[in-house]
Amino acid sequence: MKKMIVSVLIVSMVMILPLFAQGQGEVAYPERDITTVVVWGAGGGTDVCNRVVMAEMSKELGVNVNVVNKTGGVSGSIGMLDAFSKKADGYTLCGLSESNVTAGVMGGWENRMDVWDIFIIGGSPDVISVTPDTPYQTIEDLVAAAKANPQSIKAAAGGAGSIHHLNLLAFEQGTEIEFNFIPYPGSAPSQNAAMTGEVDVVITSVAEQAQLIMAGKLRPLGVLVEDAFDLDGTTLVSTFDAFPALSNYLPLSQAIGFAVKAEAPQNVKDTLYAAFDKAMQSEAVKEFGKKNFYVLSGKRGPEANAIFKNLEAVFGYTLKDLGSATVDPETLGIERP
Repeated sequence: MKKMIVSVLIVSMVMILPLFAQGQGEVAYPERDITTVVVWGAGGGTDVCNRVVMAEMSKELGVNVNVVNKTGGVSGSIGMLDAFSKKADGYTLCGLSESNVTAGVMGGWENRMDVWDIFIIGGSPDVISVTPDTPYQTIEDLVAAAKANPQSIKAAAGGAGSIHHLNLLAFEQGTEIEFNFIPYPGSAPSQNAAMTGEVDVVITSVAEQAQLIMAGKLRPLGVLVEDAFDLDGTTLVSTFDAFPALSNYLPLSQAIGFAVKAEAPQNVKDTLYAAFDKAMQSEAVKEFGKKNFYVLSGKRGPEANAIFKNLEAVFGYTLKDLGSATVDPETLGIERP
C-alpha cells in the first residue's frame, strides 16, 4: 500500500512540476519602466520616430518607456553594444535603423543582426541638399564643381556606415566624383553643419530635412530614388533624371525602428508586439507619418527580421564593392544577395 501511495505521489509530482516550472518561467511583464537606447543623435529620424511610437506604446504597456541617446562608434555600435549588454528581459530596447546593419563590416560589431527581434516603424527617401549660400542651384552644378576640384566640397551624411553615408558613396560612384566626407554622430548634427556652413552638402532623409527645406535653411537638389517626391506641394526632382547611372548603385531604403534581444522570453515579445501593433494604428502615429513624410511599415518579428537580414547582406556587400568595408561580410557568415 505504501509503495502504491509513493508511486502515485511520484507520478503526480512528475505531472505537476512542468506546469509549475512553466508558470515560474513566465514572469509578469512589464512591472517597471522600460528604457529605449537610441543609437543615433537626439532630433534625428530614429530618435523622433522612437519617441512618438514609444509614447503610444507606453499607454498600452502601462509603464513609462524612457528614450535615451547613446551615439558614436561605427554605424551606431556604441548604442547597440550598450543595449545588447543588458539582460534579455524586455526592459531595455534598442532604437535603431537600417544603417546599423553595416556595423559588422565596418568593424564595430561582432554579431549578426539576428541577435535582435526587430520592429520597423517606417522610412523616408534620402535627399541631397546644399547650404543655401553655395552657388549650386542644380544637381548638375554640384557634380560639375566636384569633378573640377575633387575632394574640395565638404559633405556630411551622418555617421560612418549609416545609410546616408552609403548613399553618399553610391552617389559618388554613380556620378564619378569624390567629396570630402565629414562624419557626424547623426542626422541632426549633419544638417546643423550644413546650415552653419561647416559643410557644403548634406545627405539625410526627406523626413529629417523637410522643415529645414521649407524654411529655406537648406536647398534640395534631388532625391536619391527613381521618382520625384512631393514635399508639401514642392517637387523634389530625382537625381536619376540627370544621372541614370545612379540606378546601378541606388536606391538604398530606410527602415527605422527598434529591437528587443532575440533571446527575450516569448511572452515579453508578444506583449511588445501587441503594444506596437496598437501604437502603429493610433491616430498620433498616423498623423506623425503624414506630416513628416514617412511611409509607415508596422512589420515586426520574423517578417521584420527577414528584411533586416536582407539589408545586412545588401549593405555589407555594397560597402565591400565600393571599397569601404573594413571586414569582409563573407567572414561574418553574410551571404551575398
